[in-house]
Amino acid sequence: MRAYVFEPREKRQPSLTAELENAGVEPLFVGEDFFETGLAPLTQPGNEVRAILIGESDNTHAQIRTIRKAGCANPVIVLRDFRNSQDTSAALDRGADDVIVSPIKGSEVVSRINSIVRRFHGHAAESVEVGELTAFFDGRDPIVSGARIKLSKREHSIFQHLALNSNRVISKNAIYDAVYGMSADQPFDKVIDVYICKLRKKIAAAATSGSQYIETVHGRGYKLSAPEEFDLPNPEQQGSPRARPLEARA
Repeated sequence: MRAYVFEPREKRQPSLTAELENAGVEPLFVGEDFFETGLAPLTQPGNEVRAILIGESDNTHAQIRTIRKAGCANPVIVLRDFRNSQDTSAALDRGADDVIVSPIKGSEVVSRINSIVRRFHGHAAESVEVGELTAFFDGRDPIVSGARIKLSKREHSIFQHLALNSNRVISKNAIYDAVYGMSADQPFDKVIDVYICKLRKKIAAAATSGSQYIETVHGRGYKLSAPEEFDLPNPEQQGSPRARPLEARA
């Protein structure tokens, strides 16, 4: 997980970095100019999952307003030093998603980001079921046909992005940007295809049906969805409406 972090007090950056990195968050510290010149990429598909953490300053409310006026739907969390109900209410009214009061704990930050992101994508629960597959939004590896499959860090990032958008086609560029967009060291163009291939093999090996679950939609991208047999109506229920995917019944 990656996050933009605005913390104007440099002395606080090392401890905040350590806390976030221990929880699996890769922070990218930004300056004031980020709110004027750095928001445009966040309006592109796939980038809405990157959180923006804003340390307390005199410009906090203006920064939140700028983010939302730019059309960014990213999770915005304000990091405050002390409780202040009036200021918290103002931050939320201006578009912040949450406010966390010191001491900042990385695990809490991650849970709050995950909650905001999954609700943005229409998932209220901590997981979603797609056929034999259960995908979690809290960092756990997926379960396929009752067995947990182990994913690498990159595999997990790509899989979670597909799971958040399950039953929808996601372009390779959107997946790439969500996983690598903030990295200065951009990998080769086929890297997403390689990881998709690895994910398919792991899922198919664990699935009772042998299904790969990740479909290539030529010219458009990839889609995580259940095999057709999970969507077929029960033959004993003649005239019944078409069965919904397991995700819709979860």
